This record gives sequence, structure tokens and C-alpha cells, in this order.
Amino acid sequence: MTVLAYGLITGVIFGFLLQKGRVLRYDVQLGALRLLDMTIVKFMLTTIVVAMIGVYLLKDLGYVKLSVKNTLLGANILGGLIFGLGWGLLGYCPGTSGGALGEGRWDAVWGMFGMLVGAGVYAETYPWISKTVLTWGDYGKITLPQLFGLNHWIVIAVIAAASIAVFFQLEKKNL
Repeated sequence: MTVLAYGLITGVIFGFLLQKGRVLRYDVQLGALRLLDMTIVKFMLTTIVVAMIGVYLLKDLGYVKLSVKNTLLGANILGGLIFGLGWGLLGYCPGTSGGALGEGRWDAVWGMFGMLVGAGVYAETYPWISKTVLTWGDYGKITLPQLFGLNHWIVIAVIAAASIAVFFQLEKKNL
């Protein structure tokens, strides 16, 4: 039950930050799709860097154990195409769809409906997908620190520095 409570608390905080970061707004979503508004990119860069630091700090302190999933190119490509198609058609990604619905934007119900339908289709097609798409490009359980043979803090520092550089370039161009 404690794990569920942590998940709920984390989800509420993330939803609050999505709302405060204005990434739930349709015009911001559309601007991101048209590469005119980089609010979402900046938000996600910040989220990724904070999450990397937090997860690896908790791992190093012995509070969590990482459960790395296999790198499956087929699954990532297919999932990315479906995600992109849904985002392009609806104007919301799954997380922002739930947040937008919470703000009272009823058009986001289509996103929630799409997630449920997608989960059902995935469950029904899993026997076939597990023998085909989920076997394409299976590189096993790898992480960037393992791939580069570096300490994870070095990789995190490089990604954080690159993210900050991208962030400032986007700010300089008013995106």
C-alpha cells in the first residue's frame, strides 16, 4: 500500500507541475508539434535530468534497485509511431491528456478513450506481437553508462550539461 501511496503522491505532484508549466494547454501542444513552442521540450529536459539524478541517488544510497527492461528497437519504433500518431491527431500526449481532462477540457476524453482502446488492442494482439515486433532488435538490458563504460554520474553530468545548453539556446531564440 505504501508503494501505491508514493505513486499517487508522485503523480499528483507531476500533474501539478504539468499544469503550472502550462504544458497541458492545447496551443502549447500544437506549438510543440509545429516546432514553434519548445515549452514541452524544456519541461521534459528538466524532468529527465531531475529524474536521473533522483533515481541514481536513491540507487546509490540503497533505497531502490533498478529494474532495467530489454532494449527492443521494434517495440520502441512501433510505440513511437503510435504515440506520435495519437499526439498529432489529438493534440495531447497521454500524460497531458489526463491533466487537460482534470482542468476541464472535455476534448481530452478522446485521449483517455484512445489509451483504453490502445491497451485493449495491445492485450489482444500481444501473443502475435511477442513473437514478432518484440523480438526485433533485442539488445538486452543496457543502460547508457554500460554502453559507454562510464560511471553513471559522468553520463548524468554530460546529459545535464547538454540539456542546459539546449535549454539556453531555446531561450535565446525565444522558443
